[in-house]
Order: sequence, then structure tokens, then C-alpha cells
Amino acid sequence: MGKENICFLSVWIILGKIFATFSSDPELITVFVTGTPPPTPPGWITDFTDIVSKFSLRTVDIPDDDMCYIVTGSPETVKECEFNPQTQTFIIIHGWTVTGMFESWVPKLVSALYEREPSANVIVVDWLTRANQHYPTSAAYTKLVGRDVAKFVTWIQKELQLPWERIHLLGYSLGAHVAGVAGDLTDHKISRITGLDPAGPTFEHADNQNTLSKEDAQFVDVLHTNTRGSPDRSIGIQRAVGHIDIYPNGGTFQPGCDIQNTLMGIALEGIKGLQNMDQLVKCSHERSIHLYIDSLLNTQRQTMAYRCNSRETFNKGIWATTSTRSAPPAAPRCTSRPVK
Repeated sequence: MGKENICFLSVWIILGKIFATFSSDPELITVFVTGTPPPTPPGWITDFTDIVSKFSLRTVDIPDDDMCYIVTGSPETVKECEFNPQTQTFIIIHGWTVTGMFESWVPKLVSALYEREPSANVIVVDWLTRANQHYPTSAAYTKLVGRDVAKFVTWIQKELQLPWERIHLLGYSLGAHVAGVAGDLTDHKISRITGLDPAGPTFEHADNQNTLSKEDAQFVDVLHTNTRGSPDRSIGIQRAVGHIDIYPNGGTFQPGCDIQNTLMGIALEGIKGLQNMDQLVKCSHERSIHLYIDSLLNTQRQTMAYRCNSRETFNKGIWATTSTRSAPPAAPRCTSRPVK
């Protein structure tokens, strides 16, 4: 058997394992996610004994490694990590993971945030042990991880008297719903939550307590990049959940993410290409992160989002324009604004 055949056989074996995680009974999964949230007895938010998630303050010099952890309830760790209370704080929350390790986009987003806000604090939430489970299990864990994040944010805000308007949560996939749960549980409105293609399976019809919603922060902006398929079966959530919901390229599927091109790229890389095998599933899903990174870095050439009355209006090309970049024909029923 040739190397190419071995490579493709390995790809399909691993693919089978990935797709199997989404093949569970949808009724069973829905019970996990939409069930009653964990109880919140008096004083729960100051009880740090059950926190499992870890909070790493990453640096501009070493964006790809966890060099210093801030431990909830331990003020000395704030000083050790050289947290700056006078500036903006970004909290990045990853999603479900096949490998149990941070994906390559994490340090890229960390670096982009530091390039946009050099004096900021960029914290990465590590809930890998819970995110590396069968998908329904990890989806159910978003409620507990959201509690961890809510406790951390509430504690560090009170400990350092941080202005709430300087706290910004960014969540990808399941991490977007973690951010939503956290925002719902804090005793004060978080300034902003950015949802990067919030996960769809089991969340499409869930209530606001269990998903990201516009009630979770003063401003919730959402990028939808992988909504192809029937509701609750698409990888990204289809319905609008924020104050502003942006659907790049219609939001269903992204250019360059077709199976043929992705498989060819994997085959050309040989054994090393297997590390990127999951791009077959998450290419369009992860595009939300890279579009957001682009909006942070390319401030002189901002991507434009066009507001339309409906998906049908968009599909017909009836958009308005105030943009100088490949602007479509003007129409009175739509408006545009930079994506930031």
C-alpha cells in the first residue's frame, strides 16, 4: 500500500471518530444542555473550591505558552503574573477539542489582541480536560465552565476594582456559550462578549440561560461562519443571538473550505498533514476567528458588514454601501458598518 493510500486511510479513520461525536441521539443531548442550570445557593460566587478551569495570563513575548496562572482567590498570583489593572482585559475561551490541546489559533489571537492593545491583559481560559470529551458531555460542561469564569471575573474585578467596561470575553464555538453563561451569572453586566461562530448542536433551541444571548453583556457581537445544514445540526448556531450578528459570505460555508481542497492539502503534507485533518470539519467554523483577527490587524482596510432585512435580501444582492472596497449596488433597505 502506497504512502498516499495510507495517508487517506488514516484520514478517514480519524474522521469517523470525529463525526461519531455528533451522531448521538439529539433528544438525549438536548436534555444535557437545556436542563435546569446548576443551583446557585447564597455565596456560591465566592466559593472557589470547585473551580476546575485555569486562567493563564499570556504575554506578548510568549503568546503560545502558559507561563503564569492567576488563581481565583489568590491575590499574590495577580502580582506574580504582573496583571495591569489600569488597562483593558481580554479573556479568551476555547471550544471543543479533539486533541485535548490548544489549537494553533489561540496564540494568533493573543498576538493580535496585543498588537491592537499593547498594554492589555490577555487571559486564556484552559478547560481542556472538560472540552476533550464526547461532544454532548463537553456541551453540558459549558454551564460549569461558565460558572468558573463568572467566579474568576467577579473576584478579580472586586479584588482590583477593575472597571467593568474594560472586561471583554471572547468565546469560540462552545466557548461562546461559556462566555454567555458567565455573563448571565456575574452580578454586574460585562462590557462586551464576542461570539466566534457559537456552537450549534444542542444549542439552537436552548434557552438564554444556557447559551450566548444579548442579555449576557452590554454589547454582544457574533460572527456566524458555518451554519450550513438543518437547525441544531449545523456546526455553528444559525439564529441571531447578539446585538449584532454578522454572517460572512452568507454564514453557511466559507470559500476554500471544500473537502477536495482540504484533502489535497492534507495529502500533500503526508503524515504531518494529519495534524490538520480536523480542518475538514472546522475550516468554515474556525474562519470566524481568522476574520476577527483580520479586523484587529487590518485597521486601514476594514471588512464591511451590510445590514439586510433577511437572508433572502442578502442572497439577491440587495445591499447598501458606504464602503470603497468592492462595494455592491446601493439599496435603501440595508446599511453598512465596519467590522471591529
